[in-house]
Amino acid sequence: MVMERLNTPSGRPSPSVKLELKGPIFSQDANAILSENALAFLEVLVAQFAPSLEKLMSARAEKQQKYDRGDLPGFRADTLSIRKDLSWKVAPVPAPLTDRRVEITGPVDRKMVINALNSGANVFMCCFEDATSPTWENMVRGQINMRDANNGTIEFTDPKSGKHYALAENPAVLIARPRGLHLRENHITFNGKPVPGCLMDFALYFFHNHASRAAKGQGVYYYLPKLESMEEAQWWEEVFTFTENHFGVETGTVRATVLIETLPAVFQMEEILYALRHHIVGMNCGRWDYIFSYIKTLRNHKDRILPDRHAVGMDKPFLDAYSKRLIQTCHRRGAFAMGGMSAFIPAKDPEQMAFVTQKVTEDKHREAQNGHDGTWVAHPYLVELARGIFDQYLKAKPNQLDVMPEGEFGADVLLAACDGPKDGAGVRKNIRIALYYMESWLRGAGCVPIYGLMEDAATAEISRANIWQWLHHEVSLDDGTPFTPAVFRQFLKEELDHILKEIGQEALAGRQFEKAAEVFDKLSTDEDFADFLTLPCYELLD
Repeated sequence: MVMERLNTPSGRPSPSVKLELKGPIFSQDANAILSENALAFLEVLVAQFAPSLEKLMSARAEKQQKYDRGDLPGFRADTLSIRKDLSWKVAPVPAPLTDRRVEITGPVDRKMVINALNSGANVFMCCFEDATSPTWENMVRGQINMRDANNGTIEFTDPKSGKHYALAENPAVLIARPRGLHLRENHITFNGKPVPGCLMDFALYFFHNHASRAAKGQGVYYYLPKLESMEEAQWWEEVFTFTENHFGVETGTVRATVLIETLPAVFQMEEILYALRHHIVGMNCGRWDYIFSYIKTLRNHKDRILPDRHAVGMDKPFLDAYSKRLIQTCHRRGAFAMGGMSAFIPAKDPEQMAFVTQKVTEDKHREAQNGHDGTWVAHPYLVELARGIFDQYLKAKPNQLDVMPEGEFGADVLLAACDGPKDGAGVRKNIRIALYYMESWLRGAGCVPIYGLMEDAATAEISRANIWQWLHHEVSLDDGTPFTPAVFRQFLKEELDHILKEIGQEALAGRQFEKAAEVFDKLSTDEDFADFLTLPCYELLD
């Protein structure tokens, strides 16, 4: 399908500019989502904003080159006036988002969307990014599911069990998380180039849902992932403003929560809030991606090597400072400060379930005590537990905007490395979990239960970054063994063999563990660090 764009954003005809739909129309619902009018809006956005997005991605790469040469992230001198001016605040938070004490997250899968909306959480963040493998069908079916959820018509009958799922009364408030700025969509091209995945996700969601949400008294809400700078936030601000003007709706119809999940962004939180002040409602501690970003950003800094990722928890000084500085920054400006994900899932074994309950309880007490306004869980079973903890701190209040953590959390502690084990057991666990996850991702599943945790792409990213950093800096393991590519590959072979035995021969049909191992090897041992594993893996999707 080729569309000639009828008008440029300024209204002038430009018939030489074309949007081409290469992905199949696999159902009537898909045809409705990919309607001529919806694609025309996407085309306008891509024509207007894709060129500036390319410049932003180039600026990211240039900044990383400076870090690789020895620079460290820090607070900007050219934006000091924004940080010093205490008079500005973000726009008031809309009523549907004033109480966010428990948020549940998950992929775009239809049954999981229904279960999340019915979970009892205040908010459901439906993720088109880290929790969803971006196959064409997943991306389009996700938009179908979002449309039906917002219309109140979503339902599903499990073909295996026959169980029927439908939307209950008072579902969670729905927030969509589009793909990051770095990801593209190969199945739609503009002048022969893949369109930005974030613009596809944003445009189709707004186009199909702004009217139904307005009828319920809600705006169109988004979570924005992996921003690194004020300029990237400003790009989204311009997208939001353009969209509101294009549809003739009020400023603030679009509202966003920004995930602070990159190391550069933690030094520009006030600037990001300022750039998005007409549309932002809060920030979130995307802590697992943040650990990955710490390694990625400081990958050439031999004095900032992190230990085994399993030992890096929120009690570490650099993560504790990240959490508390985010709360300080947001509350100073009237914005929410959301806590991070608890990836635990319920266990059948009573002893294991007691462990899960203890870990979740400790984590949520820490967040609530610090002053976070709410938190994330990955499974409906844990909503009640997390709510009970936050209720103890919020009591009758809807949030903790009046709470301000004490202390100064400057660059020294935000950049501080931490101690911990560097052992073979941790490497093996990283390999095994990453292989399980990447294999599922390559088959189209981006949210995967593995050894008692609900894992998404962040897990695989941290795992391979952990290993790459140790190999790159020629770390010796705690038992004195030099950690070399040969040692890593021996571990990889043994863990792959272990997985194949654990799965069993009968269950291996159609699985892609060998391919996952090949990609994981390359990502872990290449001289150059790949920015995101999802980029090379995307080319392997069917």
